[in-house]
Amino acid sequence: MPASYQAPMRKDQSKSRTQSQSAATNVQSNAASVAQILKGKGEDVFSIKPSATLGAAVQVLRDKRIGALIVTDDAGDLCGILSERDIVRKLADTPGQTLPQSVSDVMTPKVETCGPDEALVSVLKRMTAGRFRHMPVLAAGKLMGMVTIGDVVNFRLTELEHEALQLKQLIVG
Repeated sequence: MPASYQAPMRKDQSKSRTQSQSAATNVQSNAASVAQILKGKGEDVFSIKPSATLGAAVQVLRDKRIGALIVTDDAGDLCGILSERDIVRKLADTPGQTLPQSVSDVMTPKVETCGPDEALVSVLKRMTAGRFRHMPVLAAGKLMGMVTIGDVVNFRLTELEHEALQLKQLIVG
């Protein structure tokens, strides 16, 4: 006697689903890394000395169209970060007296950093939890770049668009 037809069940389709957005795949060792962002955007880092004035820092931020500067000592080692947010807070505290002050008085001295091999999802979680938008990248103690939350989000959106296009091509073609 022939077997009767049975419609596919939910569990039958579980193997054909994509796993691109699961928590497990986002933290795999082959997940996107900081190095991939630096490869695309370059390793240019704009820095300033702790002894420079906030006026000089504001000019660099404006001219380079960036939101933060790495503060480095004479040896080029990281000693802080100065963001637009730091400057705005100081402006509120000392109106009309802010620009002549030194970067070292306003910068954030304790800086969260990451390595080039760190997964982007990890960096994004740290930035979100710490409520900051810029993270210097260090390799063997040397500054090699900076990633922003915008870089990370843009990279992930581009990946998702690429995955969606591939899926669409599989379905259509």
